[in-house]
Amino acid sequence: MSVIRCKMEAPGQCVEAFELEWKEAECPRLEEIFVEGDFRKEALNRYLKETRKLAPGDVKKVELADGILKIQVEPFSNRGDYSLCITKRKYQKADFDEETTEGFSVFEAYKEDDVLYRLYSPATEEKRPLILFLHGGGNGGTADSRDNKKQILADYGPIHFAQEYPDVYVMAPQAIEKAFDPKKMAAQITTVTFETSGGDPENGWSRRYLAKVCDIIRKMIREGKVDENRVYVTGLSMGGGGTIRAMSVGGGLFAACAPVCPTMTPETFDILRTLKAPVWVSTAYVDHTVYRHKYITDAVLEMKDAGNKEAHLTIYSPEELAKYDIGIVPQMTYEQRFGANHASWVLTYHNEHGIMSWLLNQRKK
Repeated sequence: MSVIRCKMEAPGQCVEAFELEWKEAECPRLEEIFVEGDFRKEALNRYLKETRKLAPGDVKKVELADGILKIQVEPFSNRGDYSLCITKRKYQKADFDEETTEGFSVFEAYKEDDVLYRLYSPATEEKRPLILFLHGGGNGGTADSRDNKKQILADYGPIHFAQEYPDVYVMAPQAIEKAFDPKKMAAQITTVTFETSGGDPENGWSRRYLAKVCDIIRKMIREGKVDENRVYVTGLSMGGGGTIRAMSVGGGLFAACAPVCPTMTPETFDILRTLKAPVWVSTAYVDHTVYRHKYITDAVLEMKDAGNKEAHLTIYSPEELAKYDIGIVPQMTYEQRFGANHASWVLTYHNEHGIMSWLLNQRKK
């Protein structure tokens, strides 16, 4: 049995160790083992190697016990292909029998109508709060290709919530979306405009799909599982836009919301600027699209002018992002910084500025 062991860190699901059967009597030396893959060429990885002498994927420890070789590495993203090389042997990612992720097993898989979701349930029969997490673009799939896993494993969020707030339900549905092309998305970062940003209303977190998700939560409330006054929604990027849309679709279901680096379209802007419920938007100082900040800021100011005393905005500084190794590579181009800074949800979900504490303290009035 060979196993890839992962945990959730800022980049999402990260490999931290390998285990495999080893029939030789001698344990290979540390310098005889390395991980190779395209991630090694990424600017951040090269920068960390230069400045800290330890980069993601570097082997830190190796031991042989009872015929099992255990290799500990500096955590690196499990996205993409890579190989574990030991002396003259090469083990592809697909060669391993099993892949485990710390904290994933507590999420049960469900399917209701065409809604796929994972749910963490507290060990209590009392009514508890619920956090609805909406993933970002590329972590869903077509109606037939969704795996009901990627929305948990791709980005830092749901597993952290379950570990940090064990008495709170965490619900993570998986959206239906068209094939995602990251290169095409990156090319559009500085060319798409606010007016053309709406896209297909049925792609991703559509109103129709969100209505079904809300109905599942209402059923949990009727069953006495969820506290109807403490239902929250948060999401990142496409899911940040979905969070804003859910506040409209939910019809008063949610006590508060925390959209992170939300997709801003004419629709989500109109919803956000008229919200009367508590809302805390957060994003990086430079983040993903050139127009996003203007419409986020305008919407929050309009809410405040309309008397919403619980309308908040946090724009993370370079120094705050650097605490999590976000945007730290020097001399990045403007376009590169748009992409690098996009992971600002890591700060929000680490409760920077007390955003998550604020969210969970809100109650419907």
